[in-house]
Amino acid sequence: MESLPALHLATMHRGAYLVGVAGGSGSGKTTLVRALRDLLPPESVCIVSQDDYYLPIEQQVKDANGKVNFDLPGALDLDLLAEDLRCLASGEAVYRQEYNFNMATEPRWMEIRPARVILVEGLFLLQHPGLRELFDLKVFVEASEEIQLSRRTARDGRERGYAMADVLYQWENHVMPAYREHLLPYRNHCDLHVVNESNFERALGVLRDHLMHKTGVPEFEALSA
Repeated sequence: MESLPALHLATMHRGAYLVGVAGGSGSGKTTLVRALRDLLPPESVCIVSQDDYYLPIEQQVKDANGKVNFDLPGALDLDLLAEDLRCLASGEAVYRQEYNFNMATEPRWMEIRPARVILVEGLFLLQHPGLRELFDLKVFVEASEEIQLSRRTARDGRERGYAMADVLYQWENHVMPAYREHLLPYRNHCDLHVVNESNFERALGVLRDHLMHKTGVPEFEALSA
């Protein structure tokens, strides 16, 4: 984990502090964001996931073998994500359908309410200039390719019901090429790099303390059962 440099003395948003958490598939972005959320009072933080901005399946690009490639910036409506973040930062709630990874379940509508701290996680937050400029703090989470693949195969099999052959095909033909082309070149735009081979406890503490300092949000003390 690299040290956190001096950042903006004041947030660029009225009443909100936006944190963008980028990184490759299986790096631990979602886990880090959820853990950070749990350290702050519930009313002071909200989470926005880039995954909820995927375009409909009929608008997705297919590769040379006829397989849909979801690992491209063009697979998502990143302009709409930027617009929704501006709304949240200005105190307006936004409404989105939760992306269900093409599973048979009916996607649910979500209301995302504005909060003092807005945590955003996704693959291409840094690649899109209109998104990148919105964040007061930019974090890049990374792990070795072996660790990322291990986490992705476990998740896609357990949560999404994907066959191993499909997971490995996506990894070799979509995930890693996109990582090298659309993520790594923008790594140096981040304020903080988190290496998540096994855990991120130190980084979590740095992020918590930083947010408490910048926003005045107190540490959340869960009530004991």
